[in-house]
Amino acid sequence: MNYLHSLGLASLIFATACETKQKKTPSMDIMPPKVEKIAKNLEMHDDVRDDSYYWLNDRENPEVIDYLERENDYYEKMTAHTKGFQDDLFEEMKSRIKEDDESVPYKLNGYYYITRFETGKDYPIYTRKKDSLEAEEEIMFDANELAEGHSYFNLNSISVSPDNTLATFGIDTVSRRKYTIYIKNLITGEILKEKIPLTTGGATWASDNKTIFYTRKDEQTLRSNEIYRHTLGENPDSDVKIFTEEDETFGTYVYKTKSKKFIVIGSYSTLTSEYQILSADTPKGEFKVFQPRTRGLEYDIAHYGDDFYIVTNKDKATNFKLMKTPDNKTGMENWKDVIPHRKDVFLEDIEIFKDYLVVSERSNGLNKINIKRWDNTADYYLPFDNETYTAGASTNPDFDSEVLRYGYSSLTTPSSTIDFNMRTKEKTVLKETEVLGGKFDKSNYESKRVWATAEDGTKIPVSMVYKKGMKNNGENPLLLYAYGSYGATIDPYFSSVRLSLLDRGFIYAIAHIRGGQYLGRDWYEDGKLLNKKNTFTDFVDASKFMISEGYTSNKHLYAQGGSAGGLLMGAVVNLAPELYNGVIAAVPFVDVVTTMLDDTIPLTTGEYDEWGNPNDPDYYNYMKSYSPYDNVEAKAYPNMFVTTGLHDSQVQYWEPAKWVAKLREMKTDNNVLFMDTNMEAGHGGASGRFEALKEVAKNYAFIFDLEGITK
Repeated sequence: MNYLHSLGLASLIFATACETKQKKTPSMDIMPPKVEKIAKNLEMHDDVRDDSYYWLNDRENPEVIDYLERENDYYEKMTAHTKGFQDDLFEEMKSRIKEDDESVPYKLNGYYYITRFETGKDYPIYTRKKDSLEAEEEIMFDANELAEGHSYFNLNSISVSPDNTLATFGIDTVSRRKYTIYIKNLITGEILKEKIPLTTGGATWASDNKTIFYTRKDEQTLRSNEIYRHTLGENPDSDVKIFTEEDETFGTYVYKTKSKKFIVIGSYSTLTSEYQILSADTPKGEFKVFQPRTRGLEYDIAHYGDDFYIVTNKDKATNFKLMKTPDNKTGMENWKDVIPHRKDVFLEDIEIFKDYLVVSERSNGLNKINIKRWDNTADYYLPFDNETYTAGASTNPDFDSEVLRYGYSSLTTPSSTIDFNMRTKEKTVLKETEVLGGKFDKSNYESKRVWATAEDGTKIPVSMVYKKGMKNNGENPLLLYAYGSYGATIDPYFSSVRLSLLDRGFIYAIAHIRGGQYLGRDWYEDGKLLNKKNTFTDFVDASKFMISEGYTSNKHLYAQGGSAGGLLMGAVVNLAPELYNGVIAAVPFVDVVTTMLDDTIPLTTGEYDEWGNPNDPDYYNYMKSYSPYDNVEAKAYPNMFVTTGLHDSQVQYWEPAKWVAKLREMKTDNNVLFMDTNMEAGHGGASGRFEALKEVAKNYAFIFDLEGITK
């Protein structure tokens, strides 16, 4: 995303003039868009908020579309001098990616499944081979053909019937995450006539090869709230509703256990979960509640033998523990400990095999993989010797296998897919993602983890990567990224795209702030609800640490975050705008109070356990105290680049639009402020494999321009 900086215009003109490919600079007479203010008072708890840009929430209003298009036009004109550089960056990033690539095959029910890409094509081709990798390839779906005529296209959740003859799949051509389910005969190639709209895209087969279960969404809120049963050959209008999730703070979904014995309906909220189970052999039977929901009780289930294994926080197991119960006595009064709670180890997940239990853990922020034999003859950890890596179980559908497939990546090491024989302990690297172009050598880069001190004394881990030879002289440009919500952990991972930053002298850093679960469940609890401000101050303190240690300075420090991380960006520019030369806020959730008071907006009610319910005055006042839109002030802000999508179902486009309009009105600086709206996409941006790189090129060009880097 892009920019220019009117305040240091003379130096930027000089830097640009030195680059023969970039001769033009923005004209001083290009004026930012103006948007009408219409008085609107929002009253709650005897408090009145003036929201003069509230009217921008009507996407059917031509004046709203006109404003978004004028912002886009302003952005394009102001960054026209970087367009050639953006194109070069796109080609550079694309050139590192192997276009004719394919996934490592995995075997399921007699077939090897492979996803591959062809040169010059944006979308994947889904294939399979029967019994042997030497067998003839069957093309199940060529998404390139299906995407023709659509500006946005997403195919998800392919599910093959137990007899391997049919497959369900979901398609979204709008980017609102409203998928239509189709069914394909894999033998004849025919797409069956029945199609099921307004779903999550996924479907689960019963054992009879003719019954599927799927999740429908609410048309307005897009909450996943109903489970239906469909029988092949019947009109979807007559599908049987199996379950309705009445609690608006919950969503629901359906799946089959790895053992293939049970169909499972899950209900989830931020703090509470519940499951219902049904034998996959009796699809018209009645689902049985596994353990009734109890507020604050979280649990996940996996079936093995005659038992269910349960990852849960029962008995105040903050970091979760593993329990088990007979599959015919599932109430929690029957649950027994298998792996007890450990204060310093966060139990994230399990993978069950016939002879082995694989436990994914996190200790001191680092991924651990523990392998145990059911007969207790083996219990060991896979060895990892880095502090900036990511490792975790990959695709393991074969219940009987003694081979664990896992993935490994670090800030300096491309992603690898590895098969590990749990009996012999033999490790086979099946694939390491290729970085093309002949210029990448991992030994040219360094990574490390450092610890910043927050204002309350808490140590905040930060993972960093940079090119060797970096000096702590305060002159390095540094891009600091974070998310910090929903317990989502941003692990340090490799990115070939990121090399375009590193090779131009940037340090890239990830701040593992509170609100994620990098340091366990308490790390999350300490960054949500009435502790949410810790997330923002952690990022600010990590930024100050980067400056104090000489990694960068406020003239060269840049911040980036998206969605809830965009809220983070909005909060930190209100708290400490002087620390940053530039900020990238992607699809930012910045109008917190108004959105959380509107239960018609998608996802709002399910968010109460994350942010609080502002119908309660305590939460209202706390939210209002940090909500970026409500706290814009008449002061200097950094150079900023804001992105959104007109069809975004997660963070509605009007949040960033209102925020940008208010920033334009209030800010006292001459720094640039851009908003780029993708008029054809939603929360995830462009759908094509390489189209997304064009958006990254905009981001990079924005901060490169501020640094005077022109090639």
